[in-house]
Amino acid sequence: MRGGMASKRPLNAAISWVKRQPPKVKAFMAVVAGMATLVFIRFIVHDHDNLFVAAEAAHAIGILVLIYKLTKEKTCAGLSLKSQDLTALFLAVRLYCSVVMEFDIHTLLDTCTLVTTLWVIYMIRFKLKSSYMEDKDNFAIHYVIIPCAVLAFLIHPSTSHVLVNRICWAFCVYLEAVSVLPQLRLMQNTKIVEPFTAHYVFALGVARFLSCAHWVLQVLDTRGRLLTALGYGLWPPFVLLSEVVQTFILADFCYYYVKSVVGGQLVLRLPSGVV
Repeated sequence: MRGGMASKRPLNAAISWVKRQPPKVKAFMAVVAGMATLVFIRFIVHDHDNLFVAAEAAHAIGILVLIYKLTKEKTCAGLSLKSQDLTALFLAVRLYCSVVMEFDIHTLLDTCTLVTTLWVIYMIRFKLKSSYMEDKDNFAIHYVIIPCAVLAFLIHPSTSHVLVNRICWAFCVYLEAVSVLPQLRLMQNTKIVEPFTAHYVFALGVARFLSCAHWVLQVLDTRGRLLTALGYGLWPPFVLLSEVVQTFILADFCYYYVKSVVGGQLVLRLPSGVV
């Protein structure tokens, strides 16, 4: 037991040191850590498509945790219905785009994810409505839907597909990047996140980091040719920016999640200002 406590002391000291640093230093350290992780992944993962598979697997694990929470725990406390609504919206749009523009394995994956998300929405709205924290789930989703729609109208792929389909494609990319914001707002309002919700959101964070790594490493390996393959204008960099935004939105939460797990805490407590 003493050995375990001794092993935690250096880690706790390191965490305390990081917490004492100014915001700019923390941001710099986060960027350095992210770059180091990308370099590490680049050396150990030779086929970057495996990163996409890993991202989908992490997302699937998060969904399984969510299913367990709703079916076994019989509660939806801590879950944002608005985040699930946004998720269903961008998945539905992406599924439409996938059917009319590509129709590949992603179509099947999106179908499964959409069906699961709709089931989660049904459970929250009807079966477990009494445990839904409606007063805490107060993020105004039109603040993200409308800007995403406007941005998609202005900046979208320059492919040969029908204009409406290209705008829809851009819309689902932008909306996916910010769909987790209502969930983060709810957790910020409650300050205490129970384990299964924390596991679910952390799985989303891991999935989005791996997805971002997949894109970044592909761009590096193709020396930018991937971006030109996506089209011209502002669309290619905005696709990459959306992936980065998704990752950084959840970075703060993931940091406190790991800290909580390392500290042996079952319930995650978020300080003010996080997420």
